[in-house]
Amino acid sequence: MATIDADGIQRVEMVGGDYYFDPNYIVVKVNKPVELKIKKAAGYIPHNFIAKSPEAGIDFNISLKTDPQTVKFTPLKVGKYPIYCNKSILWFKTHRQKGMEGMIEVVE
Repeated sequence: MATIDADGIQRVEMVGGDYYFDPNYIVVKVNKPVELKIKKAAGYIPHNFIAKSPEAGIDFNISLKTDPQTVKFTPLKVGKYPIYCNKSILWFKTHRQKGMEGMIEVVE
């Protein structure tokens, strides 16, 4: 569960590395703003962080860097919404197919 600070913002920290997100399952409350701080683990493989659920207020696609970036959103609907990395090289499997995916669960 995300930590809700005194200012009412839910805060989560995440790392994306070689075919993983840590944590890969995040629980947040509906209609409360979220600040998700995410960074790429050390290494040369590029990664991104994607969520495509605009109907739920969860819609972003960012390239991960070793310096943390903050994604801000307010979840609008209760449910489970996938997060993933779609990077790949040539004909190889995407990072998502290799396990670099997870879930944002929005609860009451």
